[in-house]
Amino acid sequence: MTSLDERSVLELEDKTLVTPVSPARKSHPLDVIQHGSFSGSPQASKNIYMRNRVLKNLKIVLLSSKINLLLPFGPLAILVNYLTGRHGWVFFLTLLGIIPLAERLGYATEQLAFYTGPTVGGLLNATFGNATELLISIFALKNGMVRVVQQSLLGSILSNMLLVLGCAFLSGGIVHCKKDQVFNKAAATVNSGLLLMAVLGLTFPAVLHYTHTELHFGKSELALSRFSSCVMLVAYAAFLVFQLKSHKNLYVPVDETENSYDNEDAEISKWESIIWLSILTAWISVLSGYLVDAIEGASIAWNIPIAFISVILLPIVGNASEHASAIMFAMKDKLDISLGVAIGSSTQISMFGIPFCVVVGWLMGRPMDLNFQLFETTTLFVMVLVVAFLLQEGTSNYFKGLMLILCYLIVAASFFVHADPKSVADKIHKN
Repeated sequence: MTSLDERSVLELEDKTLVTPVSPARKSHPLDVIQHGSFSGSPQASKNIYMRNRVLKNLKIVLLSSKINLLLPFGPLAILVNYLTGRHGWVFFLTLLGIIPLAERLGYATEQLAFYTGPTVGGLLNATFGNATELLISIFALKNGMVRVVQQSLLGSILSNMLLVLGCAFLSGGIVHCKKDQVFNKAAATVNSGLLLMAVLGLTFPAVLHYTHTELHFGKSELALSRFSSCVMLVAYAAFLVFQLKSHKNLYVPVDETENSYDNEDAEISKWESIIWLSILTAWISVLSGYLVDAIEGASIAWNIPIAFISVILLPIVGNASEHASAIMFAMKDKLDISLGVAIGSSTQISMFGIPFCVVVGWLMGRPMDLNFQLFETTTLFVMVLVVAFLLQEGTSNYFKGLMLILCYLIVAASFFVHADPKSVADKIHKN
C-alpha cells in the first residue's frame, strides 16, 4: 500500500506534467493544502454549467433547423433600409427574415406546452401560434392601415384552409397512396361550424354597408362589429373549454398511436422556453414594423396590388411553421394533428385574431371593423363551404389536397387582379 509521503510526491510530479489550462486537470488534495478550501469551486462550476447550458440552448434553438439559414436576412433588411431606403428590397428581406422566426416561435411554444398541461397549452397555441400575423396586424393598425390588417387576417385563414391543408392532404395522400387517410370527423365538424360563425360575423357589417340600411350611418356598422367581436371572443373561449375540458374525448385521434408524440421529452426547460418566446416575439415585433412601413413602397416598386401582398404574401410567411408541421404529420399518417394545425389555426384567426384586432383598434381609436368588403367576404364564405364539404366524410386523399391547392391558386389570381374599392376611391379623390 502506498504511503502518504509517496502519494504526495506522485501528486507533485503529476502537477508538473499537467498544464493549468488542460481540460483533464482535476482537483487534488494538494489544492486543498495550497488554497485552504474549495471555496472557489462551486462558483466556477456554476459558471461552467451556465455557459454550457447557454451554448446548448443556442445550438438547439438556432442551429437545429435548416430554415434558420434565413435568420441573417432580418438584420440585413434593417441595414438596407437605413442605407438605401428601397422599400421593395426591405420588404423582401424582411419577409425572409421573419420566416425562421415564426417557425422557431412555434417550436418554443411547443416546448413550453410540455410543462403547462393541455389547458394552458391550448391558450399558448392561441396566443403564440399566430403571433406573427397578430404582431404585423397591430403595427399596421398603429399606422392606420386598417385594410392591410383585414386582408392579411383574411389571407391567413385562406392560406391555412386551402394551401396548408391542401399540401398536407396531397403529401399524405402520395405517401399513403394505397388507402384513404382518416381523421376525426366530429372535431372537424366543430371547427367548420366555428368558421361558418366567423363568416356570419363578417357578413352582416358588409350587408349593412352595401344595402345602406344602417340606422346611424358610419356608426352602426362599427358598433355592430365591436359587439360581434366580443361575442366571437366569448365563443372562442367557450370552444377552448369544450375542446380541452368538457369534451376532450371528442378530440381523441382516430388512430390512438397518433398520441405517441406526447411521450416525447422537452429539449429545453420551462424558463428557457419563456426567455426564447420573449426574445423571438421582440425580434418579430421589430421586423414587423419595418415590414409594414415597406408595404406601400414595395407595392409601387413591384407593381403588385397591396391586396395581393396582404392576402397572399404576408400569410405565407406567417404560416411557415404551420405549413411544415402539417405536411410532416400528414406524411407520418397523423392526419388529426395536421388537421388541428391547419383548420385549428384558421379557427384561431377567425374567432380570436380578427375580433382581437377589432378590440385593439377600438382601444387605439382606429375604426377597425368586420366589414371586409363584398369581394373578400364572398371569397371566404365560398371557401369555407368548399372545405366543410371536403371534410364531411372524415377521409382524405391526394386528389382532395390537389383540389384545395388549385382553389388557392384561383383565389391568389383573383386578388392579383382585384382593385380594392377604397384604393379606387382614394385615386378618384386625388384626381
